[in-house]
Amino acid sequence: MKPSLPAALVLLSLLLPWAASARTVYRCVQDNTVSLATAPEPGSRCTAREVEDNAVQTPNLWGNMGVFSGTLYEREQDGKPVYSTRNLPGSRVFLKFTVATPPGEPAHEGLGKVGTPQLNRHAKQFKAAARATGVDDAWLRAIAHAESGFDAGAISPKGAQGVMQLMPDTATELGVADPLSAEQSINGGARYMQALLKRYKGDRTLAAAAYNAGIGAVTRYKGVPPYAETLAYVEKVSALYVRYREAMGFKVETPAK
Repeated sequence: MKPSLPAALVLLSLLLPWAASARTVYRCVQDNTVSLATAPEPGSRCTAREVEDNAVQTPNLWGNMGVFSGTLYEREQDGKPVYSTRNLPGSRVFLKFTVATPPGEPAHEGLGKVGTPQLNRHAKQFKAAARATGVDDAWLRAIAHAESGFDAGAISPKGAQGVMQLMPDTATELGVADPLSAEQSINGGARYMQALLKRYKGDRTLAAAAYNAGIGAVTRYKGVPPYAETLAYVEKVSALYVRYREAMGFKVETPAK
């Protein structure tokens, strides 16, 4: 039987020194293909992610790719054993695994299905906010789509307001004078997301979880909080991000072979 996603990641992380309380796994992208590795791969753009031994939930480092089977390879790099899901020169098969990444149509309580990308909604404001903060335009649109459906006048039962559904205290901290102004809300939400991505070293999953449940909850659970709404929210935003990337002409990432 092939290991599942959590089992494969645990196996990958456990191949690192036993003394560590957290394992470093690298998510590497090359020619729009994704691999996980215990060391940065030559020729790939790699991002390090710490996976704690006592994490409540094994993080999804792949993205939204459906269900696929792959291979974990072993090779030597700089005189040390390295493990990767990409078949690089000198690699030999270590184990086979099966990954089940988030589904493409998760429901988010109160907001329904993922739906079709809406590129015409506040497009100018999203482009400007993306340029100003460096946060991916498609990611900002995915957040707005999940939060408010791009409704500048949206007010949630908990008091969140505007396109980006900023809570009053957060809006005040961000200097958003009118949270029901689409431009101000998008600018404020982009700056907030910029801070979250910086805090979590570019990890969009944790940033989305904190946007939904708060930084305190992510800290307390050392990862995505096991709240039904937050889990569904993270899956929905991840699925939307893929759809907005596709709609905006970006190539879709696929698993490395």
